[in-house]
Amino acid sequence: MGFATLAVISLAALLGPLLALPRRWALPVVLGELVAGVLLGPTALGYLDARNPTFSFLADIGFALIMFVAGAHVPVRDASLRAGLRTGTLRAVAVGVLAAGAGLAVARLFGTGHAALYAVLMASSSAALVLPIVDSLGLDGGPVLRMLPQVAVADTACIVALPLVIDPDHAARAALGALAVVGCAVLLFFVLRRLERGGYQRRLHQLSERRSFALELRISLVLLFALAALAVRTHVSIMLAGFSFGLVVAAVGEPRRLAKQLFALTEGFLGPLFFLWLGASLDLRELAHHSSFVLLGLVLGLGAVAVHAAMRATGQPVAIGTLAAAQLGVPVAAATLGSQLGLLAPGEAAALMLGALVTIAAATAAGSMLARGAGSPAANAEPFA
Repeated sequence: MGFATLAVISLAALLGPLLALPRRWALPVVLGELVAGVLLGPTALGYLDARNPTFSFLADIGFALIMFVAGAHVPVRDASLRAGLRTGTLRAVAVGVLAAGAGLAVARLFGTGHAALYAVLMASSSAALVLPIVDSLGLDGGPVLRMLPQVAVADTACIVALPLVIDPDHAARAALGALAVVGCAVLLFFVLRRLERGGYQRRLHQLSERRSFALELRISLVLLFALAALAVRTHVSIMLAGFSFGLVVAAVGEPRRLAKQLFALTEGFLGPLFFLWLGASLDLRELAHHSSFVLLGLVLGLGAVAVHAAMRATGQPVAIGTLAAAQLGVPVAAATLGSQLGLLAPGEAAALMLGALVTIAAATAAGSMLARGAGSPAANAEPFA
């Protein structure tokens, strides 16, 4: 992988802003980046090889940063968000219960024996995808704010649960790894909060701004990559490392200067590179040789949308529930880990990603509808609140 490839990737990443430019379409930026990756990957042109070690490593960095930014953007210090934590948690649990039944039914229908895996996939939400959609489309209001803790809880729970259900023989190891990453994140929270209350963070910020040292960014990257290294070492997804550290930074208080620096680093290069890598990692032609898995992917995607949209019974607007169904990291990790361990049948990994694409398409449509003001959720009741 050389500079010419990076130039092509950077050029292709412009498809995201171009598709998002017309306001009447209300499309998220990540959609164009995913489409560009699919077109440049083995599905169409075959120019990008997602198995290239350099490309994969840069994508991992981008993924860690995306999850970090996603966690840092969760307004955990917002009183109204904390008030909605109970509602979001109950909805995430309710979705999980429905997904467990749906996963069992899908596994029996297709005879794969992966009921627990399908349940986790359908119950998952992707903060890395939902939060950029919310930000890029300017969505706000009570129902959107109450959805954020639901997404955060579901994302975190499914990130932790995935290695346990996909590789039960090493479930204890994965559980210990997740505990180690979360424990380190909690320790970092207390340390950073102590430094912030002692005025050290303010003095560091003033020195960094006065001397243009970018110290906050440098230190944040050190801590993020250290957590990611621990996650890799303990066989846990870097999603958990990035998202948990992002929540820590959000809880302590993210400086504006750091937010701008992270925005430039993530949204300007490594984030789009990750989404292009994700699109390039899909070989949708593989499904042509395993036609039954096309139906599996569609069923998984529609099932995920259905169990999330079912939260309409709790007062959540269908469009908000559909937006919360968006999947990204968990299906990617499931397809990657399952393929590496030889646990998935030929074509099944592509089916998992097809299901994720269905949820992304549904979430994109729901976000566009909300952005246009159709089906405004402002007046809906919230029985769980």
